[in-house]
Amino acid sequence: MGVIIGMDPHKRSATIEVIDSTGRRLSVGRFGTDKVGYAEMLAAGRAHRERVWAVEGCNGIGRHIAHRLVHDGETVLDVPAKLSAQVRTFATGNGRKTDPVDAHSVALAALYAPPDPGLHQVLVEEDLVVMGLLVDRRDELGRARTQTLNRLHRLLLELFPGGAKQYLSAPQARALVATTKPRDLPGKTRRRIVVELIGALEAIDRKIKTAEKDLTALVTERGSSLMELTGIGPTGAARLLADVGDIHRFRDKDRFASWNGTAPLDASSGAQQRHRLSRAGNRRINRTLHIMAVVQLRNPTPGREFYRAKKAGGTPSMMAMRSLKRRLSNIVYARMLSDQQRRDHDMATGPGGQRGSDSDSSATGSQPHTGTSDKPLPGPATTKPRTPVPAMS
Repeated sequence: MGVIIGMDPHKRSATIEVIDSTGRRLSVGRFGTDKVGYAEMLAAGRAHRERVWAVEGCNGIGRHIAHRLVHDGETVLDVPAKLSAQVRTFATGNGRKTDPVDAHSVALAALYAPPDPGLHQVLVEEDLVVMGLLVDRRDELGRARTQTLNRLHRLLLELFPGGAKQYLSAPQARALVATTKPRDLPGKTRRRIVVELIGALEAIDRKIKTAEKDLTALVTERGSSLMELTGIGPTGAARLLADVGDIHRFRDKDRFASWNGTAPLDASSGAQQRHRLSRAGNRRINRTLHIMAVVQLRNPTPGREFYRAKKAGGTPSMMAMRSLKRRLSNIVYARMLSDQQRRDHDMATGPGGQRGSDSDSSATGSQPHTGTSDKPLPGPATTKPRTPVPAMS
């Protein structure tokens, strides 16, 4: 076995520590993340022939440097911040944080990580990177639209008694403001600002439409069928694909649910058996599943039937919603796994159904485990129209 290079990344600097297979420290260094500093750090790492880079937070602050390393042909492992924090606490006894200590903890976490499920290897797929960029931009546009609309409502309330209706579009606002022509200076100023805000709202709407069109094309081109599920649009599908990456890194549906925060946490004590809502996990994916659940409840779907059955059985509203989100998490996992298996098969198979390589698809044997008490919901048949997601009690 070669060496492990643990890294504590920041925006403008990165501290690394090189350890061998016994955990012995070989070297420590701090480098800039500009071109010169990165080249020096890469050269220091390549001084060791067999090496693995362990970077903390590859989906956060460490993403920029992890992707550069992968682009340069290096093997990079993503070390969760919570795992390195646990190692740091046990290693030092006090959890004290410094950059060298953090780098040492990251390296040890990679060295002693269990093989199953193991640490996730960072792979850079260009279409997923583009999806991540566009869906982040779509979220920013959504927040900007909400802020612009709130300002518009505030000014319209001062121009019109009672203000405008709650769900107001740009054309409706423009038609409304055309009916008034204030004569006083404050009123004229308010009207002018309202017209400017309507123009800004129209520009944001055009950008949102373009972003959703681009996301739809990317999701479709990747061969994902997530948008067939009721409650998942192009933004939700792109968010799932970009944040999840390789679905095979989750051993089963339970680990996926734990990662996205839909798995309840055991809060039992003594003879009292209870669970509570998890506030951990990927909150962006959790929000996507929450939106999916809300859409299910607003439409005549099996998801709504499942929710009502829970309520009829005496389950409180929040617990029923939590159960529905968990079921939908199972559905999404099964659908993403099926899509990935089909994608792996297509990539491994040449034209005319002939296998393009000798290696078997990594999707083999990756079906989700089905328990008797928490069975995943069977997804709808793969068809072009969007179909409701079945839910089981």
